[in-house]
Amino acid sequence: MQQAIAVLDSGVGGLTVVKELMRQLPQEKVIYFGDTARSPYGPRSAGEVRTFTRQIVEYLIQFNPKMIVIACNTATAVAIEDIRERVSIPVIGVILPGARAAIKTTRSGVIGVIGTDGTIRSNAYEYALRLISPNIQVYSEACPLLAPFVEKGLFGADSANEVVEQSLRQLIGKPIDCLILGCTHYPFLVEAISRAMGPDVTLISSADETAREISTILYHRDMLTSSGQLPIHQFFCSGEPDLFKQIAQNWLKEQISITPVVWQVPNIL
Repeated sequence: MQQAIAVLDSGVGGLTVVKELMRQLPQEKVIYFGDTARSPYGPRSAGEVRTFTRQIVEYLIQFNPKMIVIACNTATAVAIEDIRERVSIPVIGVILPGARAAIKTTRSGVIGVIGTDGTIRSNAYEYALRLISPNIQVYSEACPLLAPFVEKGLFGADSANEVVEQSLRQLIGKPIDCLILGCTHYPFLVEAISRAMGPDVTLISSADETAREISTILYHRDMLTSSGQLPIHQFFCSGEPDLFKQIAQNWLKEQISITPVVWQVPNIL
């Protein structure tokens, strides 16, 4: 039986990682869990996010995956080490890949980061960037409106430009030459973000970079699938399945089935 790559997120944002995985590694099976019933994670405490992430991983482990991808910046920032201590398979986050890509891209050494309240509050990107390059200057901005906007399926609406401009107003005009999209929901809004920031600012998608890192790790560990057969992916969500399915099919450009999951344990353990 083919082992899958298990991907989890607070909602639909991790589908941006899944889309790149499907493009780069078309033979790999993906099992995806979107915790849409408790999204967004950004305003929640670190303890809540760790509890939720642990609960989802415990659910996904039953499928015997070969790797776990925490495709949520907030969960990566506060929960990845906790999860690594609990499982024996590789656990990949989305922060270090995005930071490395920004360091490679920047010419001025001045980098912008946008993310949820939780991600920005953790200073995880600033720490990761300065760990690689101590003299980097970082402008960080929390954008709490954007992930819920995407979760509602409104990323294609005319109002997207207004919401994005409102969220980025503190960064527009700053001397940054690249901007890390520090939430996997943000690639859904990439056109509006690019329009707001202007042509001189390169956008760095942590989702795209994470998919590349997954590919590299699987290759070096000799864990790539070579069956020659196209996999059947599995998708789970804890909230309303119809909207999730609509967003997923629109983004992934393929028909999928969704299995709703009703938690049998309290939200806070």
